[in-house]
Amino acid sequence: MDPEKIFSLAGIIATVGWIVLIFLPFWKNRDQYVLGFIIVLLAILYSWIIITNFDKDILSNFSTLAGVSELFSNRTLLLGWVHYLAFDLLAGIYIIRNAAKNGIQHWLIAPTLLLTFLFGPFGFLYSVIKWIKTKRMLSDF
Repeated sequence: MDPEKIFSLAGIIATVGWIVLIFLPFWKNRDQYVLGFIIVLLAILYSWIIITNFDKDILSNFSTLAGVSELFSNRTLLLGWVHYLAFDLLAGIYIIRNAAKNGIQHWLIAPTLLLTFLFGPFGFLYSVIKWIKTKRMLSDF
């Protein structure tokens, strides 16, 4: 399959997961759907990409910036991006579950979820919201 098509497909799959997390806060099976279907699908896609393109010389490329840059010059290996999509969704599920556990309304964390979707680590801003609402930051991380 063409790398461009795989990239688009992975983006659509991840977007569906984020739509569910952000806009369906009261759906009882929301987290199970995103974790058990969307994230598993992305993990399978990522695994397939790596397994079908694995070369033992790749492992030595992770130790230098030049080596990683070389990896990213391969359009198919650049699809390793898919693992970020899966991990960001896991972070989104954590944010939702932790907010519920701490009594933080969904509308307060929705912008954080959107930032996690777009910029991954910005999801850590949830900790600021949690601290403001509970006066605890990482106490139940």
